[in-house]
Amino acid sequence: MSYFEFMEKQIYYETYGQGKPIVLLNGIMMSTLSWKPFIEVFSKENRLILLDFLDQGRSGKMDTAYTQDIQVEALKALLDKLQLNKANLVGISYGGEVALEFAVKYEEYVDRMVLFNTTAKTSPWLKDIGVAWNRSVNDPLDYYCTTIPVIYSPKFYNDKTDWMDNRKALLTEKVFNQKPFMEAMIRLTESADNHDVTAKLPYIKIPTLIVSCENDYITPMPEQRIMHELIKTSELVVLPGTGHASMYEKPLLFSSLVLGFTNCQSIEFIV
Repeated sequence: MSYFEFMEKQIYYETYGQGKPIVLLNGIMMSTLSWKPFIEVFSKENRLILLDFLDQGRSGKMDTAYTQDIQVEALKALLDKLQLNKANLVGISYGGEVALEFAVKYEEYVDRMVLFNTTAKTSPWLKDIGVAWNRSVNDPLDYYCTTIPVIYSPKFYNDKTDWMDNRKALLTEKVFNQKPFMEAMIRLTESADNHDVTAKLPYIKIPTLIVSCENDYITPMPEQRIMHELIKTSELVVLPGTGHASMYEKPLLFSSLVLGFTNCQSIEFIV
């Protein structure tokens, strides 16, 4: 558990284990705590690095609008602090977008990249989803009902009623009723409004695994197919019956895909 200073703000990060470094990049509502179920497995043979982006978790809060480029620079500052010349970037949703923007800007820092539930561009459709989120921030239950059900697949949401009920109570009673958190969520959501690296994807030469989910209603499957077509060094995997929060719905597959892809000795085989 450590901090470093970046642009007069404190960035919180954690490191575990030894080996090839894997950096897990948070989705928009996540924090380092969100990865707790994965720490033991991911740090057994790798150096696992977690961080809270600005406006997330225990990192500093912003007081003005910004773009995702500030998160890119915070990530670079962390890699420099840890004296890492290369790392494997694993991002989900917002974290995947930051990973893409980082790869475009600092490709030499990236060994391999795994992108779950990610899009290369914030479309008008996705931007308006964000507007709906932000218009509901003044009521915890409204915000929950606007944001959470569509993050999960119908099957998971309906089958895991006890788990979802516990999440609902936790979020509405202890998180979504906190003004600083909701103000940060507005800034985070708006920071992705201008995200668009589509034209730069053909220039990415990093071995990349793109993971798409059949029941993702935030970043649907056509978005990942476009990315796969444009990143020539990419592979595409589709998880059936899975929603946007894929790491919680399919934790075994999430872990297996990440660790298998990043740790495989070679990316080229003669068959």
